[in-house]
Parts: sequence; C-alpha cells; structure tokens
Amino acid sequence: MSNNSGGFFAGLFDFSFTKFVTPRLVAVLYVIGIIGIGFAALAIVVAGFSNGFGTGVGALIAAPIIFFIYLLFLRVGLETLIVAFKNAESNRQIAENTRGLGSGM
Repeated sequence: MSNNSGGFFAGLFDFSFTKFVTPRLVAVLYVIGIIGIGFAALAIVVAGFSNGFGTGVGALIAAPIIFFIYLLFLRVGLETLIVAFKNAESNRQIAENTRGLGSGM
C-alpha cells in the first residue's frame, strides 16, 4: 500500500500505520519554522536596540546570520526526517518484492 493513497485524514486514522502523515506535514512545518525563526531574529534586533544604539547595530548585523544558521539547521533536520521516511518506504517495497523469494530455498 502506498503512503500517498487516501487523504490526509485517512492517514491520521490508519491504525496499521501503512500510510505516513509526516511527509505531508514537512512543508507546513518548514513554513512555520521560517516564521518562528524570523520572529526570533526580529526580537533579537528589537532587544538589541532597546539596550542601546551600538548593541542594536550589532544585533542588526548578527540577526540575519543567526536566521540563516537556524534556517539551515531546520532544513537539514526536516530533510533528514524525509530521508528516514523514504528509507522506510523503500524497505517496505523491497520486502514486498522479495516476499516469495525465500520460500524456494
């Protein structure tokens, strides 16, 4: 059974766990993560300027760097999650394809 068959809610109520829901949520999680990291970077700049002009300029320089570092970590983490699910899907397909081969020995 493919992990793309059925809808999102059908996957939620699949008690045999043959359909994966997480790969469908990764894009949403990425957008939420970008928004959260953006708010954090903005908070760094605001906090920096609230402590003084020099600190604010430093925060203005550091915030984009921090933003892109955390964005990179988020992307790598989500891609790792997708790879794990693709590996599980491939392993299931291999098991289905080789199911009858072992009985002839």
